[in-house]
Amino acid sequence: MIRWLRFSAVGIAGTGVQLLVLWLLLKFRMNYLIATALAVEAALLHNYVWHSLWTWRGLPGSLWRFQVTNGLVSICSNLILMQLFTGWLGFPALPANLAAIALMSVVNFRLGDRWVFALGRQRRQNTAI
Repeated sequence: MIRWLRFSAVGIAGTGVQLLVLWLLLKFRMNYLIATALAVEAALLHNYVWHSLWTWRGLPGSLWRFQVTNGLVSICSNLILMQLFTGWLGFPALPANLAAIALMSVVNFRLGDRWVFALGRQRRQNTAI
């Protein structure tokens, strides 16, 4: 439960990063889907650092695994949901992006916990035997 709370705290901060980058890129009149992909990547890098330092502290993680799982899921789901919410339903970009983030948070936690940082947990269990 503590790990989920830490994950959520990092996610909230990452959401701020993502929304700020998205807002800035939209201010410069970038296409909302390209801006979304870049904003998600900025949040992913932010989140990986904080997850490594705090959420899964002491467990070696893999940026590659994080990008393949959380990155791929986040970018694809954000682009699909942004197209649905903004492109088809006409919602403003920032609230639509916030909804996309919220919808995928549980999936991203599970991927981080079961695959990205799982190798460190497996190593610890093997050395304890």
